[in-house]
Amino acid sequence: MKRIILGMTALVLLLSTLAGCGKKEDLTTVSVNEVTHSVFYAPFYAAMELGFFEEEGLQLELTNGGGADKVMTAVLSGQSDIGLAGPEACIYVHLEGREDAPKIFAQLTKRDGSFLVGRTDEEFSWENLKGTTILGGRKGGVPEMTLEYVMRQNGVIPHEDAVVDTSIQFNMMAGAFTGGTGDYVALFEPTATQVVQEGKGYILASIGQESGEIPYTAFFANESYMEEHPDIIESMTRAIARGQEWVLTHTAAEIAEAIEPQFPDTDLEILETVCQRHLDIDAWNATPVMEPESLDRLMDVMEQAGELSERVNFEDLVDNSWAEAVTE
Repeated sequence: MKRIILGMTALVLLLSTLAGCGKKEDLTTVSVNEVTHSVFYAPFYAAMELGFFEEEGLQLELTNGGGADKVMTAVLSGQSDIGLAGPEACIYVHLEGREDAPKIFAQLTKRDGSFLVGRTDEEFSWENLKGTTILGGRKGGVPEMTLEYVMRQNGVIPHEDAVVDTSIQFNMMAGAFTGGTGDYVALFEPTATQVVQEGKGYILASIGQESGEIPYTAFFANESYMEEHPDIIESMTRAIARGQEWVLTHTAAEIAEAIEPQFPDTDLEILETVCQRHLDIDAWNATPVMEPESLDRLMDVMEQAGELSERVNFEDLVDNSWAEAVTE
């Protein structure tokens, strides 16, 4: 009798394994290149970890581009199917007049997710930046341009009243700051909180709260890819929308627990703190739909930074059809 039970158990396990393998083979692999790996993109990671993409028939291969320009290069060259980065990358390509330019199909975040970190626990005012050096990120990138936009809004003229250092690579900024470079630095999470916990800085301000709503991060693909794979774009957008809805209906602790596998080297307590910080500043878009007014503000930011020669028509850059369809 014991042998029969063991044999039946083994058979059940074998069938389960085969069924699982079959299910995996049925998934369509989609390569996604993200600008950086940050808790800022929690709705996306929650969708991944909760199985929303698999339920839509997709298996994601996620790579880190380490900058919007590198993400765009990967998409244009066909190395990646989809990019996740600032819309400014798409704007630059459209202004070059390139055929088969990428189009945005889903917006993920709606304001700057970086935080200004200083060396002292000061009573902060943007006036404090005068006469100092701020590590701002890559010139022409949304983080750097938004920082300059907020500085101007608060009466501090970049490169006149304060130095904005754009010479340090995005993923090297925290190390440069803790190593003694600059007086302030704009950092994403969880890096900003980790710097604080190491006793090497203090979070002084949310750049996103100051800037207002901007389509800060969005998913895009070459127009030809979208035309050839509308089913993939629709499934991708639906999973993203589910992730956005999920994070806005759950607590910071629940979000942190869901995305923890994406950040194996970060304490759960830090993840919860960071998720709450993003909830507090209303960082995440409620749906994948991008609004024209939001894109206009981004182009205002780019114009003030001297990085935009002419404006791009919303319809040429954004295709909301999938986002609107999955959120009806």
